[in-house]
Amino acid sequence: MYRNYLTIAWRNLLRHKAFSAINILGLAIGIAACLLILQYVRFELSYDDFHAKGDRIYRVRQDRYNEGKLSTQWAAGAYAAGNSFKDAFGEIEEYVKMLQRGPMVASYGTEQFKVEKPMFASEAFFKVFSYPLLSGDPNTALAEPNTVVISKALAEKYFKGQDPLGKSIRLNEKREYKITGVAGDLPPNTHLKFDALLSYITFVKQMGPDNNPETAWQWDGCLTYLLLKPGTNPNALEAKFPAVVDKLAGEEHKRYNSAAIYLLQSLPDIHLYSNFMGEVEPNGDGNAVYLLLGIAFFIVVIAWVNYINLATARAINRAKEVGIRKVAGSFRGQLIRQFLLESALLNALAVLVALVLVVVALPFFNGLSGQQLSFSLLLSPSFWLALLGLFVVGAFLSGLYPAFVLSGFMPVTVLKGKLSASHRGVFLRKSLVVFQFAASLFLLTGTFTVFRQIQFMRDQKLGINIDQTLVIRAPIVRTDSTFQTTMTAFKEEMLRFPGISKVAVSTSVPGDAVGWNAGGIRLKGTDEKEGRQYRVIGGDYDYLDTYDMKLVAGRKFSKAYGTDPKAVIFNKMAVQQLGFDKPEAAIGKEIEFWGEQYRLIGVIDNYHQQSLREAYEPLVFRLIPDLAGPISVKVGTGQLSGTIASLQAGWNRFFPGNPFEYFFLDEHFNEQYKADQRFGQVFGLFTGLAILVACLGLFGLASFATVQRTKEIGVRKVLGASVMQILQLLYKDFALLVVIGFVISVPIAWYVTNQWLQGYAFRTGPEWWLFVLPFGVVLLIALLTVSFQTLKAALANPVKSLRTE
Repeated sequence: MYRNYLTIAWRNLLRHKAFSAINILGLAIGIAACLLILQYVRFELSYDDFHAKGDRIYRVRQDRYNEGKLSTQWAAGAYAAGNSFKDAFGEIEEYVKMLQRGPMVASYGTEQFKVEKPMFASEAFFKVFSYPLLSGDPNTALAEPNTVVISKALAEKYFKGQDPLGKSIRLNEKREYKITGVAGDLPPNTHLKFDALLSYITFVKQMGPDNNPETAWQWDGCLTYLLLKPGTNPNALEAKFPAVVDKLAGEEHKRYNSAAIYLLQSLPDIHLYSNFMGEVEPNGDGNAVYLLLGIAFFIVVIAWVNYINLATARAINRAKEVGIRKVAGSFRGQLIRQFLLESALLNALAVLVALVLVVVALPFFNGLSGQQLSFSLLLSPSFWLALLGLFVVGAFLSGLYPAFVLSGFMPVTVLKGKLSASHRGVFLRKSLVVFQFAASLFLLTGTFTVFRQIQFMRDQKLGINIDQTLVIRAPIVRTDSTFQTTMTAFKEEMLRFPGISKVAVSTSVPGDAVGWNAGGIRLKGTDEKEGRQYRVIGGDYDYLDTYDMKLVAGRKFSKAYGTDPKAVIFNKMAVQQLGFDKPEAAIGKEIEFWGEQYRLIGVIDNYHQQSLREAYEPLVFRLIPDLAGPISVKVGTGQLSGTIASLQAGWNRFFPGNPFEYFFLDEHFNEQYKADQRFGQVFGLFTGLAILVACLGLFGLASFATVQRTKEIGVRKVLGASVMQILQLLYKDFALLVVIGFVISVPIAWYVTNQWLQGYAFRTGPEWWLFVLPFGVVLLIALLTVSFQTLKAALANPVKSLRTE
């Protein structure tokens, strides 16, 4: 019996090739798009899921408050938190402290190599986390001072087949570290990426007993992870933190009228729901991930809707077949099984085509999304489970309603030729088409909003000049006693070249978060409780001029004033936080800064240190002439390669042993928008696919509707109707459905896009054209889609039309 069902289903597919092709292609595109998005979402949600104890690992993050107002949210908080909480609470099994470190130059024999991502890590690192350790003892690898665990890649590249265990390397020409372990390749789905781990006890020893980090509650920048004992309630544990913090650091907090709230953040939540100061790397966006998941749902549902619409629209054509089968003795259940098998066959063919589309599209999708999905995903159980789920749900849901409609025809009515389309069936088809249009309009409005916001951010003036700025990364290996003299000589020699106009050194450059966070800054003579938190940028005499920062009051740093090393410059936000409405009123005031007094000599205008996602921050500029930081160089447009070659030659002469690495600041600044840009491209791609799938169904419906009205069109032409009048007749129904879809989609799209835009401190509004333009685009696409069949019918000879049965 099922063989007979399958034969009939196959014949029906071949008999109606156009409708079969539309359904298979629409379903295949929908399934392929859904599979790609599901794998993208799976990868994003899989971050740090490989840790055996991951469900018990929590990161301690902190919120800093001044006078009850949130001032800073840290991913990397106070140094004393880990050991203090472990001593205080029996629910904590172990803790790990980690400290980010800038790039280092390592030497082994005659070999010299750069360590890109070194980090300090405490003794329990390999006991808490499940990162692979190929050699060495996980219990003791980081227990002793001056020990290091290096990555497999570094070991293979620089030790060339030798066993590096037990050998020593010199870092930054200063200190020798004994290699106590080799870590395996890190999985791509981890928020902690490193190529060397230095023992944290080394850092503690370097600081000395007078600056012991283990008791430091006002120092921020230490990543702390807790391994909780099985059965521990993290919320209950978190509620106990304030009492311990108040006991150990309460006096210091009261002194500055500040507070630090310590919160537990589960390991799986870090990648998608954490964007705080001191993050190890830029994290993902949970809202964007789930929004893409919603698009996947829309696309595959639109494809299923196509099948339902086309199957029920063709019901009248198959009515006689159903009538004859019922007269011949078929039961309704048998007919339902037959039509469900047809749906299953069509979905199975669509799945095969979808697999081909996934294989072809995967490299392109990786490039677009920045993901690292490989063809191995085709072998993963989750991929095949998703595929099976889409097939089963699609075959059942999309085939169920048409099966019940087709099997419900009464044989007497059908065979007498009295069957006509029911009002309920027509209403359902129109409702489903409205859903498709509403979904397409919603997605298109979202796409336009994303790209409008990106363009808005890139078009805004930053308040500084970053054009033609080349930034050389800070020298790693240096001799402290002669460094200032060396840096001064390097700058002077570079300024002699005709292609270089300005050179400046600073702790931060635009496009980077300001890592220097200073609390307790206040006016001299005021109570310590008046202290506030500020972001501090250290720079030389030329830093402000190099970036054309606009002075609104006072003056900039100058060598003409011998007192400038004890001077500071604020931006307008910082002056307002200090309590002055007018910048001029702050000039000359004495500032308390970490136990020392500085004179405020100037105020510059607010500018965008980071992307426009971030609000203006209160900035303090300190003059530090002997600074070792990134070097900003203003270069001319001509002979750029020669200028870079001159810079490199001078660098190698003044800073031997240091890699010459540089980037152009405008490109670096725009890197901040790359994640938004990729999200917009992925969103736009799948929005286009959703509209394509909807149009395929619309084309099929238009073709069927035109065939159904062929005789009517012939009669109207004989009675004198023009081609345009007939087109208007056929366009009217579809245009009305687009209008209804527009009315439904606008409030939903407005709410969702407005909520998304709230994540940007500087944003465009949900402008009217962002809704009207998608309506015009979808309406035009819809009319063009139906035009192929309707125009052919309108131009046809009415004599042939009237002969149509």
